[in-house]
Amino acid sequence: MPPVTQALIVVNVAVFLLQMATDLPLIEWFALWPVSSGLEAGPGFEPWQLISYSFLHGGVAHILFNMFALYMFGGEIERLFGSRFYLAYYFACVLSAAVTHLVVTGWMGGTPYPTVGASGGIYGLLLAFGLYFPDRRVILLFPPIPMSARTFVFGFAALELFFGITGTAAGIAHFAHLGGMLGGWLLIQYRRGRFPFKR
Repeated sequence: MPPVTQALIVVNVAVFLLQMATDLPLIEWFALWPVSSGLEAGPGFEPWQLISYSFLHGGVAHILFNMFALYMFGGEIERLFGSRFYLAYYFACVLSAAVTHLVVTGWMGGTPYPTVGASGGIYGLLLAFGLYFPDRRVILLFPPIPMSARTFVFGFAALELFFGITGTAAGIAHFAHLGGMLGGWLLIQYRRGRFPFKR
């Protein structure tokens, strides 16, 4: 496994174990809180949360899914990009996911809540995989249906957009996932030297 992907998995798992094993208020300190939460007990937004939220997870299933996806897709993209650009790409997607989530949820309103998870970075990696390996065959876990990477990735994007707009599957930061994809797409255009993103 390439070094950055391995390090990301190790750090995410270590932080999750720290969440489970201690009473440290990691969610209060490091989750992504709304800019104006309106929650008397909520600590509110801090700039470091734009990155730190990605190392926290909401449960065993949450971290297992994200780390499995990071293992499956991250190594391939790291070998393609090189470790330095890959690391920048991953955290740019995390940042883009956070900003998109804050902007969209602030505009749409609703009950404010803290956001955690590496999914913004993961969805950026999924987008890269679909763009660079569009004809690679992948298989869904549930149900186990084979399809091209292009179909897999853009099908996921369409579902996230639908769920985000309709409010279906509440409690999941759908627009953060889409924001991770958007950040990834912009960086890939820059990497390819395409207008208006010149290297």
